[in-house]
Amino acid sequence: MAEGFMEIGNLSFSPLFHSLCVIFISLLNFSIASDTLSSGQSIKDGERLVSSGQSFELGFFSPENSKYRYLGIWYKLSPEKIVWVANRNNPLTDSNGVLTFSDERNLVVLNRSKSVIWSSNSSRVLRNPVAQLLDSGNLVVSDNTSSSSGEWSWQSFDYPTDTLLAGMRMGWNLKSGFEWRLTSWKSRDDPSSGDYTYGFNVNGLPQFEMLKRGSTKTFRAGPWNGVRFMGTPAPETTLLKPSFVYNETDVYSEFESSRYDIITIFALNQSGLIQRLQRKKESSTWDVMISFPRDPCDNYMQCGANSVCKSNKDPRCQCLQGFVPKSQEEWQLFNSTSGCIRKAQLNCSQEPGFLEISMLNLPDLIDFWVNKNMSLDECKVECLKNCSCTAYANSDVRGGGSGCLMWFGDLIDIREFEQDNYVQNIYIKLSASELDSIKSPVNKTKLLTVTVASVISGLLVAAIALSIVWKSRTKRRGLQSQKEDIDLPLYDFSTVAVATRHFSQTNMIGAGGFGSVYKGNLSMGQEIAVKRLSKGSRQGLEEFMNEVLLIAKLQHKNLVGLLGCCIEGEERMLIYEYMPNKSLDYLIFDDDRSFLLAWKSRFDIVLGIARGLLYLHQDSKLQVIHRDLKTSNILLDADLNPKISDFGLARIFGGNEREARTRRIVGTYGYMSPEYAFDGKFSVKSDVFSLGVVLLEIVSGKRNRGFCHPDHQHNLLGHAWLLWSVGKSLELLHESLCNSFIASQVERCIHVGLLCVQKLPGDRPTMSSVVFMLANEEAILPQPKQPGFFMERVPSSTEASLMREELYTRNIVTITMPEGR
Repeated sequence: MAEGFMEIGNLSFSPLFHSLCVIFISLLNFSIASDTLSSGQSIKDGERLVSSGQSFELGFFSPENSKYRYLGIWYKLSPEKIVWVANRNNPLTDSNGVLTFSDERNLVVLNRSKSVIWSSNSSRVLRNPVAQLLDSGNLVVSDNTSSSSGEWSWQSFDYPTDTLLAGMRMGWNLKSGFEWRLTSWKSRDDPSSGDYTYGFNVNGLPQFEMLKRGSTKTFRAGPWNGVRFMGTPAPETTLLKPSFVYNETDVYSEFESSRYDIITIFALNQSGLIQRLQRKKESSTWDVMISFPRDPCDNYMQCGANSVCKSNKDPRCQCLQGFVPKSQEEWQLFNSTSGCIRKAQLNCSQEPGFLEISMLNLPDLIDFWVNKNMSLDECKVECLKNCSCTAYANSDVRGGGSGCLMWFGDLIDIREFEQDNYVQNIYIKLSASELDSIKSPVNKTKLLTVTVASVISGLLVAAIALSIVWKSRTKRRGLQSQKEDIDLPLYDFSTVAVATRHFSQTNMIGAGGFGSVYKGNLSMGQEIAVKRLSKGSRQGLEEFMNEVLLIAKLQHKNLVGLLGCCIEGEERMLIYEYMPNKSLDYLIFDDDRSFLLAWKSRFDIVLGIARGLLYLHQDSKLQVIHRDLKTSNILLDADLNPKISDFGLARIFGGNEREARTRRIVGTYGYMSPEYAFDGKFSVKSDVFSLGVVLLEIVSGKRNRGFCHPDHQHNLLGHAWLLWSVGKSLELLHESLCNSFIASQVERCIHVGLLCVQKLPGDRPTMSSVVFMLANEEAILPQPKQPGFFMERVPSSTEASLMREELYTRNIVTITMPEGR
């Protein structure tokens, strides 16, 4: 072997060549792993800039199901979370894109033909520009890598896309007119500017607002009251350090993280939801902590003018005191968009007065006037002077209140809150006669109460004393009996209260006739969903105990896990495992979210539901009929595994029992079998029918209830059957699945779904047959007969009977399981 050479196998390298290789590899690693890009260097597709702390990467990417390439920034541990896109509205058509500096010292993206498709367009000319990806996720350009932020000639933080990171601003530079605002992606596969924008309206007092297509307001938070934006919860200072700057030149908000191990961002999604997302530093999984709009009352002008939206009331829209519906007919049909008008018109010649109302957010600033130097009393005088003034309030709540905010004309977009620290008082101008009519019944009631109380108090004392003793003994015996019957962990009320931050509004993730659902965290870190029943719950004690006693005896990976319950005093609570991916209906019936479930995931969900139902019907110790299987009762865990939930209406069959009958028809219209809906008969075949509906809904992305094809008036079941009968069943497939489906699986699912929804119970397959047919490509399937409930309701002689049946069977005592958020 010649001296000075290294030999590997049959290959020999000189020391000089080896040194050149080392230098080349070092340069290659520099171009891939460095956090800086200097003039003369470039980043090609497949190469990366990586921030010094290994938090962020910059490079070219393609969204899922997209052939286009974009320059973006993402979390290194969570590459699917793109936080910034450079060329969002001008994508590359191939993988030949390059990031470099132009002759004008601007940062540019070039395509295959060296044309500029994106530029930083900095107004400053730099001699030796350097781009650096900071560990904050900010891409900055300066003359050197050690410059302070004041010397950066350009930064990506000034041009946010759909994500707000710690240190980013949202608001306005009033001097230059420059705005920082979030803009949603067009779809999950298209980062171009979407329909929704979120930012500040600085007209008068600053407010957050969501706009759709640039002009239609869909949500607002505010105005700023000196402490926070009205209607928004107090910030969690243990996780965030928010700040708000409001002066003559700047109006903006920003935040910093309080904990190194927790990462928090705010993101605007394609559906118009602004969400606070959070993950542990070493994890790649994001949790949604809170979303706005939170509920229907957050939707802009949900109830029209001069009305208030109350999320926990039924109906939720109510006129302000002193006002009545503008159209009584529309309000009776639960359409309140026309709003309310005054009972008695204001007459400025007769001095009006004011009705003080609290627990509301302030109306939108449409036609208003603000003076920051006036007191509340001076504001009242000013409002009385102006006949057009309809309401007034302090503009700042600090120090007991200061400033004057007056409204003219209709009062727009008002909602009620349960926590008084969200809100401040507002004073609504009413005519003197209307104020008297409001106060008069109160005075009369007080007088009547005092009179009646003085007459019967003596008689009641003895009766109440005896009643208390009797009820106390009965309640103790009843509670003890309930607790002894339950084979589940019993949680103390205090434990659940602490886990849900004392049932904080920010922890609420759902509500219904049964009460409210809260997300919670137990002391050991486990996430839970707490269903807290209201005293007026439609579910009632019978259904509560039914679910507790039944599900405690059932264990299967496709059934939701009931961790325990709380029975304490009047409190009845169910503690479930938390499902971060919400319910199936949340994903498949929304055009923007439906892309989240590709065909493979949907098929796995179908199999999981079928196996869970097979367990209930055949494999568990008890034969259980669910009676309310529907897409909203299918929850999805972090891995999209389906979990059947909501067993409040379930029935146990024993011995040789094969069918039962009831006069009390309960369930959900659109999923009930014909024999159950009309005759009250139910069996395992009733659940099979419901499964068939769910299966066809998963394939089509359409709800059976409400679907009516314009050509033939059939509902979803009838439409699917017609397509199958002419060999066009694939036309039922939702458009979001067109690039991911397996034709044979789709056709098999539709075929099995049609077998399940046949009119006669005897024609429907058992769950063991359903699972076999779905899981085995070689299985020979029988021909389905016409489905039950073939036609959608149309105006005819049958309309009345079907409508009565619907009213009779609509969700009488059904429970909606908590959705993970």
